Amino acid sequence: MAEAPDTLLITLTGRDRPGVTSSTLATLALAGVDVVDLEQIVLRGRLVLGLLVTAPADAASADALRTAIEETAHALEMSVEIEPGTGDTPRRSRERAHVTVLGMPLKAAAMAAVTRRIASAGANIDQIVRMARYPVTAFDLHVSGASQEVLRTELAVEAAAQGIDIAVQPENIQRRGQKLIVMDVDSTLIDGEVIEMIAAHAGCEDEVARVTEAAMRGELDFEESLRARVALLKGVPASALDQVYESIQLNPGARTMVRTLRRLGYRFAIVSGGFSQITDRLAEDLGIHYARANELEIVDGVLTGNVVGKVVDRAAKAEALREYATELGLPQSATIAIGDGANDLDMLAAAGLGVAYNAKPAVRAAAHTAVNVPYLDTIMYLLGITREEIEAADAEAGIVTPAPVL
Repeated sequence: MAEAPDTLLITLTGRDRPGVTSSTLATLALAGVDVVDLEQIVLRGRLVLGLLVTAPADAASADALRTAIEETAHALEMSVEIEPGTGDTPRRSRERAHVTVLGMPLKAAAMAAVTRRIASAGANIDQIVRMARYPVTAFDLHVSGASQEVLRTELAVEAAAQGIDIAVQPENIQRRGQKLIVMDVDSTLIDGEVIEMIAAHAGCEDEVARVTEAAMRGELDFEESLRARVALLKGVPASALDQVYESIQLNPGARTMVRTLRRLGYRFAIVSGGFSQITDRLAEDLGIHYARANELEIVDGVLTGNVVGKVVDRAAKAEALREYATELGLPQSATIAIGDGANDLDMLAAAGLGVAYNAKPAVRAAAHTAVNVPYLDTIMYLLGITREEIEAADAEAGIVTPAPVL
């Protein structure tokens, strides 16, 4: 004679409507069973409700419960399945991770490839949550059973093959805590390079752009290349800096990211190999707490072609991150760094999460994760914040989000 199950798994599916969960639980209450686990999801108006409950002590009570649940489901016009449960089984491993997948678009073939990689790594997908449906599609996969190192290695290969972005992060309480976000400025917070915009006023934009590109690829010493480029700016009137500032375009989603995460207590810093005459104004405009950059020397209203003081180079960026974290009383593991160039590498490595944003290939290869879509606020999906939550917070503050074009 088969041993009676300790638990029963009850699964209802059908059109979502008010009262499905409450009616089902009311039926279970009359049977006197305990709810061990409960999950439900609504997808495009279709509801899947799963309940794991303690099984009645005798066969007659079990039959009565089955009949009552089937009658409730019929009244709700829902389908129902009842089968022996497996108890409150713990997750398969203490190794748990969040795998965030971003695509623009995110095709079914790409998701199939990602899930195959996860399975081949010996991991299990416990839950999938949609983070955004526009302007990028993003999903957060809760994964257990494989180390983060293995998942990162496997999924980095697939991300490159599929042309999508994948981030692997530990599932722990720190993901919900206060953080410090340290950002590069040129080609990260803003579109373009400030030094090239200034160089346009000196008639040497192309020459400066060539040197900048080589420096960002890591082919030149940053300080030497900066001093050489700044020397070409000699004689540019200081008033040109105002014109440059007015022409700056923030990367899409920059304001949204800063204002949303400030509401949650995050702190922001911009650390730039650019110039304080620009970055200080950006910080004030956006509400960024810390700013550090190089200072252009100005004498008698014109640029001298020199910088004042120590150059903010690759090492200085990482040092700034550590300094700000210490001042805030945060561990380095609670920091996020975002950058695109070779001079950001030490900063990305020092952070708890280093994000290569539309970065050079060497930077993408070295960072914890890469984001290659042109929206800076997609960083928030890596932090477990959904597009719906962002828009709801904006609406509460009176900020209207344009309707998506789908």
